[in-house]
Amino acid sequence: MNDQAPIFKTSQLEAADAPPRNMTANPTMGELISARFSRRGFLQGSLAVSAIAATVSPLAILTAQDAKAAGGSAFSFPEVEAGIDETHHVAEGYDADILLRWGDGLFPDAPEFDPTAQTAEAQARQFGYNNDYVGYIPFEDSSEHGLLVVNHEYTNPHLMFPGIVTLAEGEMTLNPLTKEQVDIELAAHGGTIVEIKKTDGKWAVVKDGALNRRITVNTEMAISGPAAGHARLQTNADPSGTKVFGTINNCAGGVTPWGTYVMAEENIHGYFGGELPADHPEAANYDRLGIPEGSYEWANFYDRFDVSKEPNEPNRFGYIVEVDVMDPNSIPKKRTALGRFKHEGAESIVNKDGRVVFYLGDDERFDYVYKFVTAGTFNPDDRAANMDLLDEGTLYVAKFAEDGTIAWLPLVYGEGPLTEANGFASQADVVIETRRAGDLLGATKMDRPEDIQPNGVNGKVYVMLTNNTRRTAEQVDAANPTAENAFGHIIEIAEADGDFAATTGTWEVLLKCGDPSIAEVGATFSTDTTVNGWFGMPDNCAVDSLGRLWVSTDGNSPSGTGRTDGLWAVDTEGDARATSKLFFRVPVGAEMCGPLFTPDDETAFVAVQHPADGGDDWEGFGRVSYYEDLSTRWPDFDDAMPVRPSVVVITKQGGGKIAV
Repeated sequence: MNDQAPIFKTSQLEAADAPPRNMTANPTMGELISARFSRRGFLQGSLAVSAIAATVSPLAILTAQDAKAAGGSAFSFPEVEAGIDETHHVAEGYDADILLRWGDGLFPDAPEFDPTAQTAEAQARQFGYNNDYVGYIPFEDSSEHGLLVVNHEYTNPHLMFPGIVTLAEGEMTLNPLTKEQVDIELAAHGGTIVEIKKTDGKWAVVKDGALNRRITVNTEMAISGPAAGHARLQTNADPSGTKVFGTINNCAGGVTPWGTYVMAEENIHGYFGGELPADHPEAANYDRLGIPEGSYEWANFYDRFDVSKEPNEPNRFGYIVEVDVMDPNSIPKKRTALGRFKHEGAESIVNKDGRVVFYLGDDERFDYVYKFVTAGTFNPDDRAANMDLLDEGTLYVAKFAEDGTIAWLPLVYGEGPLTEANGFASQADVVIETRRAGDLLGATKMDRPEDIQPNGVNGKVYVMLTNNTRRTAEQVDAANPTAENAFGHIIEIAEADGDFAATTGTWEVLLKCGDPSIAEVGATFSTDTTVNGWFGMPDNCAVDSLGRLWVSTDGNSPSGTGRTDGLWAVDTEGDARATSKLFFRVPVGAEMCGPLFTPDDETAFVAVQHPADGGDDWEGFGRVSYYEDLSTRWPDFDDAMPVRPSVVVITKQGGGKIAV
């Protein structure tokens, strides 16, 4: 490694923009969308509908014409103006208060945050970095007192450590990290479990909460399910293959019906360095996941992150991790039955037969959509009886057809091509190499599947597909008018007979995203969507108790869309279907994560991740260096959000349900 490595771990768009790892000939979602729309003559005559067809997508016009079955929008709030600046904005009539920021103490003995003298010991007692998923687990069904659970996805050393960036001749270089700084990174990853309470209309952290806990890369975890104890998970430090320390790159996640917290391990490839011989048994497996990438410097100090020294260690990451939040001493479990890939999230719903269904996205271009159906059933009267439901069940991968149907294909050892002839000797091999199993089954290659949210009110499932700029010119057609899907889309799935465990169903494109005023983009927002209401790059989503869809974004930028990321309310029913309104927007450089609503819909929690990162092309940024310049330019550094990842709590002034 060079003495000065130009490594800037900004938003994970950089990782996502890497060459695709799925080299199969499986059809892409873009091909299927185009074939479906083409076959049913979706665009016939649309260009003559209106004179505005030159500036508004024909699909958007048809969507507005066809959506006449019911009333107007399900949302009521004054829309925020889209734009770019250094702070956050929420709809008029609402308060957006910072609840937690990187470095805030979580325990009575937590030291005061001092970014100029941070230590790993201090960080382990403080709120971690780059908060992504936000969940709420109520005490006694309360919407005003419970546990907040938050993922800490990754770290930005150039924003964390003063003096680590060198500026010379206009070029910025990140200097090598010391072991002490790497240890801070290890402590800043993982998750936070913290008691919160609403008093007199305002939320606050309960620092002496008995269940408060930090989970880090040094937290002991158990490996359970089909891969537990397998030789491919055994290491020098753990010859049993059943114990691992830590969880990394936790993106989205979920809360189970029995009140546990699940964390999704996503871009694990960047944490591993070293070299693996081309003829090593794991070489093809790791190449399918981009391992080792080595953008983190952990392998310089810890052998387990060096694949040349511990070649099996990467097989111990890439799973769904379950945490019993009601026991602060519990050992989290990596539930291998849900597969190993770049998990975005794990949202769940109790099916009508009592089984629990988890929807899972593999966030990389040309990878797949999955779901897991538990073998056992949920017992609402016996929490303990549910605690190992995630160790037994069936993992499925999605195959979307041109006619609008979907088939869920079981990833089960011994069925179809998942046999010894193809290198699978057991179910352990299937879950360790979930991507290859999906390849062999002919799953549909998707445009970066991110959050997938089942809706218990209308029975639908919403799939966020962020983008795919690798779409080729051969895939261009009336429904996909450009060679690069830069703005993403949202798929709506209806499982057969309203059965979330069904192996068949149907699908529709709810939205193709981007600026509808540019015909070439092909966006399909309704014509009631204002200039502020459209968005690109859908990432996380939530369905509130009324069944309404909320979408947050990752990737809007000054040069890309002329606006920051934010939270949009999206209508899915009736006249207003495909209408979107901007409710909250983040500071320049930030990604919008979460969102999450309390059971009474009177509070929304959102996560503002990596504020001030990137955004170099915003004229108001004026950055010549990183940390020091930001703290000088924004003198409210200690009190406001601009350079500290934060959880923000949104409530209606005077009380009441949000957007009602």
